[in-house]
Formats: sequence, structure tokens, C-alpha cells
Amino acid sequence: MEQQDVRADIKEILTRYRTVAVVGASPKADRPSHRVADFLKKEGFRVIPVTPNADEVVGEKAYPDLASIPIAIEVVDIFRRSEDVMPIVEEAIAIGAKAVWMQEGIVNEEAAAKARKAGLTVVMDHCMRKELLRKPGREKEI
Repeated sequence: MEQQDVRADIKEILTRYRTVAVVGASPKADRPSHRVADFLKKEGFRVIPVTPNADEVVGEKAYPDLASIPIAIEVVDIFRRSEDVMPIVEEAIAIGAKAVWMQEGIVNEEAAAKARKAGLTVVMDHCMRKELLRKPGREKEI
């Protein structure tokens, strides 16, 4: 996918959607998934942690999987190995998510193609926090 298309998808997700399920959210403050979830929450996003390993992350109730979440999820933000992404994408499609975001270092072309075919917007190998900080005047916070 061309860089311009990726930028448009990033902008759409970050401006259009507000409810984000963070799959692989960690209760440990030093983990990237925790830092991103906390940042998104502070930026006004509704953050729903998804992990079977904690009851709560960033002060929000955690769920063991996407299907257990009782509210509509717009964006599924994935912090899992690339090879573990496909079942998460399939679950995102099943719950009616609007977008799948694979964090930095996470690329799964097969899962991305499946999500796009189902009508979801897909971003791979980008950090939501860093993308939000690209807004003019915020670059120094990265």
C-alpha cells in the first residue's frame, strides 16, 4: 500500500473513532501496550484493555477477549506477535469493529487482507501514540 494511503487511513482512524480495544494490554507500566493505552485514555479515547492476565489496566476493566466486551468497539489496537494476529483480526471482524491497528513491528499481510476484504480500515507497523503526537507542536513529546 502506498505511503499516502497509509497516512489517509491513520488520519481516518485517529479522527473518526473514539473507542479502542487494546489487545495485549499489560498492567505493567513499563510496557509499550500500557503506555499507549494510558496515553489514548488521556487523549480522550475510550480504552478497553483486552488481556486474560489482568482484571484492570490503566484503571479500566480488562476483558479476556474481544467477544467479551459488552460495548461496540471501533478500533482494535493489537500488541501481539505478527504470527498471532489472524485470530484477533477474525474476532475484530466478528464483533463489527471498524478498524484494525497493528502496532510498530507488527505486520501480517494475510490478516490485513482479510480485514480489508471485510471492510475494515487497516494500519500496520505504526504506533497510535506516535501518530497522535505527530500533530503540529507535539513532535517533541515523541
